Amino acid sequence: MSAKPASSSPSLLSSRFVQVILMSTLFLQIGIWVRNIAILLYVKKMTHDDAFAVSLISVAEYAPIFVFSFIGGTFADRWRPKRTMVSCDLLSALSILVILLAMAYGSWKVVFFATFVSSILSQFSQPAGLKLFKLHVPEQLLQKGMSAYQTLFAVFMILGPVVGMFVYQRYGIETAIGIMGVAFLLSAASLAFLPRDRKDEGERGKSQVLEDIKAGFRYIRSRPILRKLGGGFFAVGLGFGLIQPLGIFLITERLGRSEADLQWMSLINGVAMIIGGGIAMGLGSKLSPQKLLAFSMAVVGLTVIGMGVSTHYGLTLGLQFVSGLVFPCINIGINTLMMKNTEEAYIGRVNGILSPLFTGSMVISMTLSGVLKNTLSLVTVFVLAGVFILLGVAVLAPLMKLKASGAPLAGTSEKA
Repeated sequence: MSAKPASSSPSLLSSRFVQVILMSTLFLQIGIWVRNIAILLYVKKMTHDDAFAVSLISVAEYAPIFVFSFIGGTFADRWRPKRTMVSCDLLSALSILVILLAMAYGSWKVVFFATFVSSILSQFSQPAGLKLFKLHVPEQLLQKGMSAYQTLFAVFMILGPVVGMFVYQRYGIETAIGIMGVAFLLSAASLAFLPRDRKDEGERGKSQVLEDIKAGFRYIRSRPILRKLGGGFFAVGLGFGLIQPLGIFLITERLGRSEADLQWMSLINGVAMIIGGGIAMGLGSKLSPQKLLAFSMAVVGLTVIGMGVSTHYGLTLGLQFVSGLVFPCINIGINTLMMKNTEEAYIGRVNGILSPLFTGSMVISMTLSGVLKNTLSLVTVFVLAGVFILLGVAVLAPLMKLKASGAPLAGTSEKA
């Protein structure tokens, strides 16, 4: 189904739908970053810097992606999207109340539950949001819409840790968790201003969930663009997972700087991502999503190799800036291609299948990065990461010959 304009105006930010989604995302990002930083510092304090306990925070965040992504995407296709998103926010807020009650009785370990529940519910809410994008944003504005969305995430990469640390250090863990609950409630209140779900949305009959999941896999196999997109997603995940834990070693071992200089790398990256998101939003539909994706992946792959080889701090910072500048375009290109080339009835399942490819490959390579660094070298690992990302570009190369449109390709006659 083609996207339906929310209004006759060609301006993205004049769309009521986009305004509401960005407002909801703003509240959610505040809650998520306060959660991430406050729980990290709190667990670190309560366990006396136990690395295993701190790592469990990441487990609580990423594990639900593997377990619930397929299920959440499937139910997002079966349920009404607006109702799904509002319900997830309200359930998240309710879980915060339970956590605060448990903490009042002395069970501090329940803070892990906050991250776990939030991550589970996001597997239902996120694909529902993509369905709403498909419904209410004109196809020619999808790329701009994704750009605005990614820019907001980039802003919080800089502001989020500052806000989270301020709240925790000034007011403590209880207040930080309470702010999470308020943020979820404000997000739900914002979503109430979305257009009503159509009566036929979510009415998918009495088919079995397992059959719906199988239909989602068959649908992806039948569409060349989605297959290539999955392969590119997997390759990028492998590359980023390899270097994700090694930034501190790049600073201290390769460049001979102090650990404190890592913050400047993060700051440079965040600022570049904000600028890059703004540029992508300005370009709009002037560059096709497949070209945007291939170009940005190629640049990131080359800059990762350059950062590994560089021994000059200024050059490394410059390469980090260039990488951050184009990195939002990877997510923008992937999401735009996915939505333009997926029928509305399959949006949830396609997202639920493709997303774990990135997360899974990233987690796999993250577990190997330390071993590879010790066995080979830091430079070799960065070069290998860049090569993986460039291989992703090669996988996506055939997309340059395909028309990225919402029209079904050959062999896509299967019904939801």
